[in-house]
Amino acid sequence: MTRWHSTLLLCCAAGVATQFPVRAQSDAGLRITNLVHTSDGWALGWQPVSTDNVYSVQFQDTAQDIIWRSPASAVPFPVASNSWSDVSNTNDSRFFRVVAVPPAQRGGLISANLSSTLSTVLLSFLFSSQGVPVQPLYNVRLYKIDYETITPLGARTHASGALALPENTGQLLPLLSYQHGTITQTNAAPSSMNLAGEVSIGAAFATTGYAVAIPDYLGLGDSPGLHPYHHARSEATAGVDMLRAVRLFCATNGFPLTNELFLCGYSQGGHATMALLRELESYHTNEFTVTACAPMAGAYDLSGVTTTNFLSGLPQPNPYYFLYILAAYQDVYHFAPSLADILASPYNTTLPPLLNGNSSPDQLNNAMPTNHVPTDILRPEFLAEFRTNPRHPLRLALQENDLYRWKPRSPLQLYHCQADQDVIIANSEVAVAAFRSLGVQVQLFDPLPTATHGQCVQPSLLAAKQWFDQLR
Repeated sequence: MTRWHSTLLLCCAAGVATQFPVRAQSDAGLRITNLVHTSDGWALGWQPVSTDNVYSVQFQDTAQDIIWRSPASAVPFPVASNSWSDVSNTNDSRFFRVVAVPPAQRGGLISANLSSTLSTVLLSFLFSSQGVPVQPLYNVRLYKIDYETITPLGARTHASGALALPENTGQLLPLLSYQHGTITQTNAAPSSMNLAGEVSIGAAFATTGYAVAIPDYLGLGDSPGLHPYHHARSEATAGVDMLRAVRLFCATNGFPLTNELFLCGYSQGGHATMALLRELESYHTNEFTVTACAPMAGAYDLSGVTTTNFLSGLPQPNPYYFLYILAAYQDVYHFAPSLADILASPYNTTLPPLLNGNSSPDQLNNAMPTNHVPTDILRPEFLAEFRTNPRHPLRLALQENDLYRWKPRSPLQLYHCQADQDVIIANSEVAVAAFRSLGVQVQLFDPLPTATHGQCVQPSLLAAKQWFDQLR
């Protein structure tokens, strides 16, 4: 479902276009028809391969960048037309490529299956055993949803997620999207309906009157391939399309919704929630209006705070995070021939086989260096270049997935605990400072300063839920 039809590589320097050889993955090539650089940015046009394709534009600032990134755009990728323009003034010299991919019916509902119905008695027991101070009001139906979405490059694929709906509320339901934290095992995704996992968080919101979408993300649940961990664009597009599928299901199955939309998530879910907010505000305001957004404990400054922490030489509570990002970004950006090519011995042979969707976080941590310094898995020459080269391809990939260089418009509150060592609070502080510098009224709450990353989950969620409840 992710076949590339063809790719056109071209360069423009100081407004003069030069066409380079086509890099083609199949028979037909793309032909450039227009490439202009003005004070308003770039304008690019091409001859379509066929009417059956859509197109993604990517760029490099120099021929040494190695990886391809997505430029600023007034419209989401992929585009169905044969033209594109930038939304900001960019470098005078830039390389572009256009990739033709199969189109998707984004948000198309493939299947929806009732998994179970949780009674208020069962929910009360579940919450009590987990120390969750939520009083169940309604029975909750849990559905597994499969839907159509796109890959990081914009090609057609499918994804899954969980949907939690309250029974017999007698009122319209506000829609809430909950983005889960780091998962390394495909069958541990929310759609597996394991009540010891984060689907129980969806149930806690649903039993008090929310319709709750819980996307698995790409590469987890029923979605094929390696999960693109901390890849902001695909976190966002999978979330948008899950909301579309859920809204369609609710409209046709007797669960009418209000126009309210709440977003929240913790850890990776905090990063995914911020990415989803940016995507909705940038491209989908005609479909969705965000009532409130609460990202929690997310790595919003991957290229700065998070990279500095990785490179500090300090032991990490969960060093496998670095491996997971490295593997995911290699899969998306291809900055080396393979993951093994950038790993030192013995990790070049021991670690890649573990990234198969079956290994637990503990298994991955145990396979990392015993000193828990994550960068020790890298080849010395790769690590040295990563440390010193500001345009190292891994740094560029991390920078593309930062989530504070934009101006939010929806009500936004961040939550993060000071003692968090997994995702240090400076990530949230950088984001809040950047947003405030743009005139955005945003607050950062520390619900329990002494809490670790795991201990901060519940107080953060309860605080966000209290805020959401007040806005309903």
